[in-house]
Amino acid sequence: MILSTRQMLLDAQAGHYAVPAFNIHNLETLQVVADTAAQMHSPLIIAVTPSTIDYAREDYVVAMAQIASQHTTTPIAIHLDHFEDVDRIKQAIDVGFKSAMIDASKLPFEENIAKTKDVVAYAHHYDATVEAELGKLVGVEDDLVVDEKDSAYTNPDDAVKFVEATGIDSLAVAIGTAHGLYKGTPHLDFDRLTEIRQKVSIPLVLHGASDVPDELVQKAISLGICKVNVATDLKIPFSNAVKQYFKENPDANDPRKYMTPGKKAMAEIVKHKITVCGSFNRY
Repeated sequence: MILSTRQMLLDAQAGHYAVPAFNIHNLETLQVVADTAAQMHSPLIIAVTPSTIDYAREDYVVAMAQIASQHTTTPIAIHLDHFEDVDRIKQAIDVGFKSAMIDASKLPFEENIAKTKDVVAYAHHYDATVEAELGKLVGVEDDLVVDEKDSAYTNPDDAVKFVEATGIDSLAVAIGTAHGLYKGTPHLDFDRLTEIRQKVSIPLVLHGASDVPDELVQKAISLGICKVNVATDLKIPFSNAVKQYFKENPDANDPRKYMTPGKKAMAEIVKHKITVCGSFNRY
């Protein structure tokens, strides 16, 4: 059964761990994250970006996730990641998504509130949860590009106003992480995170966790982060393993064979991230 992220994030908040949200792209990558999470008895959020929906279609993702949920006793949610189009979010909820991120962080504060409230009203009617972002992370996520000059950290006082005005279920905070891979060394503003956690009661989300040292992710979790997004760290080992297979087997043409090394490489990263999040053996 596909669940919303509501209870799993509240459980994580109470238990001082984080639920990993892994971005998937097709059947193979969904199988990897679902099977590995089941083996490790970890709750799982399967995340998809708008371009993944363009590629795989929302009804296919729902159907694959439903099958995956039948092979585990641990909670599974499917989540729309960085969606800016309200109508697309509503359409995905209609076909079975129970969790969505509306990303209106590029808009002025009041417009971000208005757009987010629209999504919350629709989602909550169907018992789906909503994540929103306040502040802007530098880097590239799917088709979303934010230059360093346009990045902005989350203001703790604005976070209070935003949560109260919108009724969101979780808040993605900008504290110094970046989408994609870092240029240089990550410097996370833990004082800012601590202040946000003290002022906001709902679950907090860390985007841009790929390429962030494990100890920094774990410190963020200890300070209140209870959902960690991972995307780039999965794509690179998967792709590199497939490339290596073709170097060693230039005449290969069976997807079942050349996808297998990619799945194995990706599974190792998923195991590691679940361990870092502290979500293993939770169910």
